[in-house]
Amino acid sequence: MFDPTARPAPSLTANQVDQLADAINLSEESRGCVKRLIEFVEKDGEANAKAYNRVLQSKPTSKLAAVLVLLYEERGRLRVLLTTRSKSLRTHAGQTALPGGRVDLEDRDWVDTALREAKEEVSLPSPTECGHVHILGVLHPFLSLHRLLVVPVVALLTDTSVLKNLRASEKEVACIFSHPLEAILDPAISAEERLVDVGSEDWPYETEFYNTSDSVVTMLGDTSYRMHRFRTSASPIKGLTSDILSTVYERYASDQIRSFVGIVDAVRAFEEKLAASAER
Repeated sequence: MFDPTARPAPSLTANQVDQLADAINLSEESRGCVKRLIEFVEKDGEANAKAYNRVLQSKPTSKLAAVLVLLYEERGRLRVLLTTRSKSLRTHAGQTALPGGRVDLEDRDWVDTALREAKEEVSLPSPTECGHVHILGVLHPFLSLHRLLVVPVVALLTDTSVLKNLRASEKEVACIFSHPLEAILDPAISAEERLVDVGSEDWPYETEFYNTSDSVVTMLGDTSYRMHRFRTSASPIKGLTSDILSTVYERYASDQIRSFVGIVDAVRAFEEKLAASAER
């Protein structure tokens, strides 16, 4: 039975990172980034768990989903595994996504959901099958365009040979690719990548690496939302995926709602206003 309040202990703690990093020759930069991620997840959970759980418990399981933020090191830099969704899908067709999907009642927790979906979408073996997927923690929830509550699970892959055996689900995934995590902070780093052409279908913008725009969202109480777009070797990183990967960088519009609970409260107020209008 799925428990939305469950926060499984990470399989890799900050104190264990150095030992593992020495064993797999993880760079100092990546080692520090992994430690900071673990510490960020722990502090956020300790400070806000009650508020998050209150919202998560109020939603039916059909409105809950999890995604996997799978990190691995290549040439001294951490990269994140991404997919381009099939154009035949009903929602977000052709867009960049993290492996993931809706919760099944048989899942025990968010980690179960994220790993199950990653196996279905890209054939990623579970930690018990390969022993090289280490869970770093569970981030705070995000609200998707379709009002799903999405919880990211962060993991570190310590054997990149696993990537050679990944296979895209024919029904759900058009392609599997990756992007430097640091390029979300400094988009110019992606100049080292084989990027799609500027002006192409996958990057119809004039800017070279990064594009942004602000829009007023009625559902969020007429506050602004800043859309971040990052040019990649495949489809652009934007929307919810961009928001998740930008979590620790805090790039917001001046009046943008910055907390998950604040966003949920704004949407609830909007829905109550709509319901009241319909009754008149």
